[in-house]
Amino acid sequence: MIRLKRAYESATPDDGARFLVDRLWPRGIKKEALPLRAWMKEVAPSDSLRRWFGHDPKKWKEFRRRYFAELDANAAAFAPLLEAARQGDVTLVYSAHDAEHNDAVALRDYLEAKMKKGRRRSAAGRTKGA
Repeated sequence: MIRLKRAYESATPDDGARFLVDRLWPRGIKKEALPLRAWMKEVAPSDSLRRWFGHDPKKWKEFRRRYFAELDANAAAFAPLLEAARQGDVTLVYSAHDAEHNDAVALRDYLEAKMKKGRRRSAAGRTKGA
């Protein structure tokens, strides 16, 4: 399961592996105060895309399209997240105020689609070999 949680919310045991997925460190939080497995700033949208989007819900669909294209071009960046999600619970930590239109939401959707696609391929391979 891939969960989302704002950086300002307390960590809980059911979070599983926690990864900060923002390019910028959350304001007002000391690094030692935020329990994380890793800061995965490489999976965050590029600075230019982040600035263009500006959390404008009207740009959400286009933001997702552009962000997914960036992720497609950099599979090595998100591979550790995908592997962690395949092994257990993962929480993507973010700092945005908007809980519906932020890069962590888009990244979760992207990773879940990749996981489903991988499961379909595995099932198809088992069917062929049977």
